[in-house]
Amino acid sequence: MANDQPLTKEAILDAAAQVLRRYGPEKTSVVDVAKVLQVSHGTLYRHFPSKAALREAVTERWLLHISDSLQLIADQTQGSAQERLHLWFVTLISIKRTFRKEDPEMFSMYANVTLESVEIIQHHVNYLISQLAQIIEAGVKAAEFHTEATDVTAKAVFLATSRFHHPAHAREWSSATSEQEFENVWQLILTGLK
Repeated sequence: MANDQPLTKEAILDAAAQVLRRYGPEKTSVVDVAKVLQVSHGTLYRHFPSKAALREAVTERWLLHISDSLQLIADQTQGSAQERLHLWFVTLISIKRTFRKEDPEMFSMYANVTLESVEIIQHHVNYLISQLAQIIEAGVKAAEFHTEATDVTAKAVFLATSRFHHPAHAREWSSATSEQEFENVWQLILTGLK
């Protein structure tokens, strides 16, 4: 990118993601990102006040991608709420595991941000829980599920499955029994919802 072209947030985030993948989150500096964009690091600081803010923005963009993918499932009207809820979880788990396997540097950054940037992560988790509540509410309306407090139930279901999608448990994901363990938890959740 020539420095006579307008510098957009997306261009910065694209370059930051590229550099983070190349050097890893710990070794990447704002100067490295600026070199890729052919601008001064001071120019980047006008858009992001620190390296941490830049890392958070890259992570936030990735989290939005996850949320958008899952929202498509939450918005579906075809099939049962039970099928959509299961698909929602299977998709979330698959996205996280694929990301960890195929993009380890970015996954490492994401895992670190979950510990450092509570506000970003809490917003993301709340959004995911609202999607679950949407599906559960549809299940209640269709008499598939029986719960009075869909928001509370959605949060409980999310927390009950966290071992399968929270980055703190990533080392456990490669276990040969992980998929079956999720299905066991899923059956317990279904029993509670019905």
